[in-house]
Amino acid sequence: SAQEKKEYPKPEAMRPAMTEFWTPQPKVVTPGDIKTNSAPSDAIVLFDGTNLSAWKSCKTGGDADWKLQNGVMTVDKSKGDIETKQHFGSFQLHIEWCVPENITGKSQARGNSGVFLQGMYEIQILDCYNNKTYTNGQTGSIYKQSTPKANAMRKPGEWNVYDIIYNAPVFNEDGSYRVPPTVTVIHNGVVLQNNVAIRGTTEYIGHPKVEKHGAGPIKLQSHGDPSEPISFRNIWLRKL
Repeated sequence: SAQEKKEYPKPEAMRPAMTEFWTPQPKVVTPGDIKTNSAPSDAIVLFDGTNLSAWKSCKTGGDADWKLQNGVMTVDKSKGDIETKQHFGSFQLHIEWCVPENITGKSQARGNSGVFLQGMYEIQILDCYNNKTYTNGQTGSIYKQSTPKANAMRKPGEWNVYDIIYNAPVFNEDGSYRVPPTVTVIHNGVVLQNNVAIRGTTEYIGHPKVEKHGAGPIKLQSHGDPSEPISFRNIWLRKL
């Protein structure tokens, strides 16, 4: 009879293996040694305390000429900014920095520096240990754009750690962002920026500008404030 209910095969019962996949296998990365503070096995070591060969002067294009002593490089304000010779897209960046114990000054004139992502977008470095300043310019801010969620500064003389995850922008033909750059900043184990969209260049005066670009360097700032210069060590990067 046409009115009889037609029986169809029932779906096969789900088994654990139906939702498991085995390829592709993630590549094996050996993590850094926690005792020696070494970099992961697939990292690009930008500074290991022995030389500044990965860096160049932004002013002259020649050798980076900051002070190097006891495995640490210290800003030389007479030499200007330095940047990596190699350019990068998206990355994971690890960088350690220290404000000198004898630091003086206040607000922005106290251990001021910065890490520029792709040479354009500044994550602020500043001594905000018992030092007030405008919040979108304090330690861990996307400079003049995004206030950090916390103040995790260690006192002067102690080392601070930034772990930064950065996703490079994708541009439309007209130069506008199709996908803006985003950044996560972890300072001494505390999340300060959580996948925050960067609105454009981090200007000291004026609003952000969107400028179409490709891969870019990591730049470290030699700020012109009169306070004692800060130092850096153990800088490495993993491409994403």
